[in-house]
Amino acid sequence: MIIKIQNFEIDLSKPIDISIPITNDEQNPIAWYQNAPEIKPVVMGDWIGKVSEGKSSTNFNNLFFNPHAHGTHTECLGHITKEFYSINQCLQQFFFWATLISVQPEKVGEDLVISKPQIEKALQSVDNSEIKSEAIVIRTLPNEASKKSLKYSNTNPPFLSEEAALFLRKSRIQHLLIDLPSVDKEKDDGKLVAHKAFWNVKDVNYLNDD
Repeated sequence: MIIKIQNFEIDLSKPIDISIPITNDEQNPIAWYQNAPEIKPVVMGDWIGKVSEGKSSTNFNNLFFNPHAHGTHTECLGHITKEFYSINQCLQQFFFWATLISVQPEKVGEDLVISKPQIEKALQSVDNSEIKSEAIVIRTLPNEASKKSLKYSNTNPPFLSEEAALFLRKSRIQHLLIDLPSVDKEKDDGKLVAHKAFWNVKDVNYLNDD
């Protein structure tokens, strides 16, 4: 199906998949000190839910994985609040205009950081005045295939600066997609400054400063 919005034609039969599939082997990316995902057939007595075992007409698996540690996922305010917020309830719109930018994180002390100026510059280079993006996809450089199987735990991966996350919120970006385990530093004593800046939570001094 092809739809036309303003001067753009969109072929819904040819989506671009930017997800990473879940596998139960070493090819699966892992973060946050977890083990690999588990995909195992259901076993009930001498019955095994696996066609190749000859005791089942179907493959019937249990899957154990951690969305934050094992692959692409989305989250909402409930990720960091005492109150419960369900992504299923919060996400009511399913198609958004998105802008893809590529950014090489900058060395800041012992860290690699994506800064506000970098994001501003990248956005300016792909600016399209006809469309106001509701989502941003940040692709970090170098963009190597090894990302799909990286083991991130205890490596201090790159992250967003607080100013960068605040800039995105003030730019009315509703959805922030990034190819890293988190927008915040791996070990930051629970500060989560980029999370809090983007979601505008109560314990930071710029609440409701729009």
